[in-house]
Amino acid sequence: MDFISPTRGLLTFEAMYEDIVSFMEDAPEECYKLIVGTDSQPRDEVCFVTAVIVHRRGKGARYYYHKEYQQRMYSLRQRIFYEASMSLGLASRLAERLAENGQSQLNVEIHLDVGREGETRDLIREIVGMIAGSGFDAKIKPESYGASKVADKHTK
Repeated sequence: MDFISPTRGLLTFEAMYEDIVSFMEDAPEECYKLIVGTDSQPRDEVCFVTAVIVHRRGKGARYYYHKEYQQRMYSLRQRIFYEASMSLGLASRLAERLAENGQSQLNVEIHLDVGREGETRDLIREIVGMIAGSGFDAKIKPESYGASKVADKHTK
């Protein structure tokens, strides 16, 4: 799985992880959030983009994204659950890697492309429950900028 960084170019998962750690080591006294969010755009195929954001609170951020295409999904419910599972899988992988290196105190947030307005409102409880039940913090719109802004930007 490769990632694209607007500043670093094409990176492997390991290179992305090392860049995240390096970014945090540049200013270890600062407070960080690690965010994973996925958005999708249906066309002939469905374009899924998963974004990883390392946010130095009040002092900027870096982000990376992975893009993949799947066959057309006709159900919004199926697409939203697939987005959440993609984010959950990557967040789990990042959390595991952080724990291996003694950085398990950094909590990974998962940003979901669901909100109280629109068609996805009926899915909130199930999707948030799936994420929270896996041990991650879940954010929905309007707080889920990892999915609704960063990932969305690259689905177009």
